[in-house]
Amino acid sequence: MFWVSNLSHMASLGDGEHQWLERVKSEGAVPLLDPDNCSNGWASPPGDYFMVRGPEYLTTKTKIPGGEYLLRPLGFDWIKGSTKIAEVLKNRKNRVRKAIDEEFPDGDKPFVWAFNLQLPGKDNYSAVAYFAATAQFPEGSLVDQFLNGDDGFRNSRLKLIANIVKGPWIVRKAVGEQAVCIIGRALSCKYCVEENFFEVDVDIGSSMVASAIVHLAFGYISMLTVDLAFLIEGQSESELPERLLGAIRFSDLNPACASLYEPSPYGSTDNLQSSLPTRLWKSIGQGIFSTTSSRARCSRKHFYRWRSP
Repeated sequence: MFWVSNLSHMASLGDGEHQWLERVKSEGAVPLLDPDNCSNGWASPPGDYFMVRGPEYLTTKTKIPGGEYLLRPLGFDWIKGSTKIAEVLKNRKNRVRKAIDEEFPDGDKPFVWAFNLQLPGKDNYSAVAYFAATAQFPEGSLVDQFLNGDDGFRNSRLKLIANIVKGPWIVRKAVGEQAVCIIGRALSCKYCVEENFFEVDVDIGSSMVASAIVHLAFGYISMLTVDLAFLIEGQSESELPERLLGAIRFSDLNPACASLYEPSPYGSTDNLQSSLPTRLWKSIGQGIFSTTSSRARCSRKHFYRWRSP
């Protein structure tokens, strides 16, 4: 059982570790830029750009600006590979994992979250957003329940808010300027939970509707500015107001600039013992989103669980 409330590395980070966060943020192939000017880069938009359930949402349906994030932005990777990219933080060659291992060789590592959006297409692209926890989550809190819960609980609670900040009319029409969904009810999600990290691999290709929309949007990706916020849905009074985990903005991404992903030599799990059967077998020859318009919502009602704006 993974008990995040007992992890010592969830304690508040010191100044030196804050400097480490800033260094990792700036080391990716996609540059960290200002939110208002991040062409072919990434940024962390203000939390107030997103509306979340307020303290009286269950009775008034009132939403409030998201405010401060629970997690610190750590980095963004725009990568492609020969196969679908998964479990990036288990890969010791992953730049964030490598930086953590080198900075904290004796354990007591910071706790990192990763949201890996696996994009369907001829090539296997992934957009990966990384965040770092800088304080311990109280035992029994909604975040603690989410980390310690089963996949059914996670699938029913992990929420995505997507804003199209800038883009061609055809993409705005197909995607909508703002979308809210429970990710696990719309798409196939795999959760990778280890002592010092939590990763969600979101297979956008698992939905025909999402795959078609992303395929359209991908053709204009070098002209798009998109905000993505992640949070855990509050469904009871004690779980409100909602708090944003973190958010990422990417703008005008160039597919040609995606870094080539280098798989782990031990497979996606990066575990020697579990990889031996696969290696032996090979050695013997086996060698998004709906618009907020009623018309689009009706046609995609089985894809997203929508909320009022």
